[in-house]
Amino acid sequence: MFQIIGIVVLFTMVFGSFIISGGKMAVVLSALPHELMAIGGAGVAAFMISNSVTVIKGTGGGVAKAFAGPKWKAGDYRDLLSLLFLLTKTMKSKGVIALESHIEKPAESPIFARYPRLTKDHFAIDFICDTLRMMTMNLEDPHQVEDAMEKQLEKHHHEALAPSHALQNLADALPALGIVAAVLGVIKTMGSITEPPEVLGAMIGGALVGTFLGVFLAYGMVGPIATRMKAIVDEEAAFYRIIQSVLVAHLHGNAAQISVEIGRGDIPSQAQPSFLEMEEALTAAPGAEG
Repeated sequence: MFQIIGIVVLFTMVFGSFIISGGKMAVVLSALPHELMAIGGAGVAAFMISNSVTVIKGTGGGVAKAFAGPKWKAGDYRDLLSLLFLLTKTMKSKGVIALESHIEKPAESPIFARYPRLTKDHFAIDFICDTLRMMTMNLEDPHQVEDAMEKQLEKHHHEALAPSHALQNLADALPALGIVAAVLGVIKTMGSITEPPEVLGAMIGGALVGTFLGVFLAYGMVGPIATRMKAIVDEEAAFYRIIQSVLVAHLHGNAAQISVEIGRGDIPSQAQPSFLEMEEALTAAPGAEG
């Protein structure tokens, strides 16, 4: 919502000031289709040349997420802690054998089934199950497990940031592409040097629209969207860090509720439940009494 408001303010302030100061939008509008074709077309082509299909598809989803916001809400963090509480409590109270059926086939697990939004995130579920599977294979050194989890998180985060980096690279290129479009306009103008001054003035003005458009799109639109995409990826990464915190705390021998409390401390402040809210959620979790 704020991103849409920002775009409205951007266009209003930039073009409003131009009109108020006596600028003629007719010159901009007449040159806009051709300049946009040159700059936008070259930008899209460069983007396709420099990125893989996976990154290109991820960029589309990332731009949509830049306007929609992070997918994890406050309730999802509570659900994640509740899920980890049930899993670690089961492992501690009933043993490894009781946990194996849940982590080998999470799609059929009654514990995972209680949190359908979480099960849609394949990385989160695989991350939990793979780590617990390592524990069932007697890898109980907290430092080794934490190191293995850290490597997985870094790999996932690096891949998740690729679309925002690609979009930022495009933003960095747009001013130069605007100059390319402007130079073409100047070449066109020089080819018509015998025209009267008013015609040449309009042609030069149209050429300068290319420079304006490249800078405007880079710093007013594409760059800020890329920055927003990166911020969302960084915020969502905190969700997976909680998994690491809880499971490593569990390996250190803490009770399930203590491990969850350690994980609660890693939740971003705007989504962090209070101690009492979390306690109520754990008490209400099906099977928590067992």
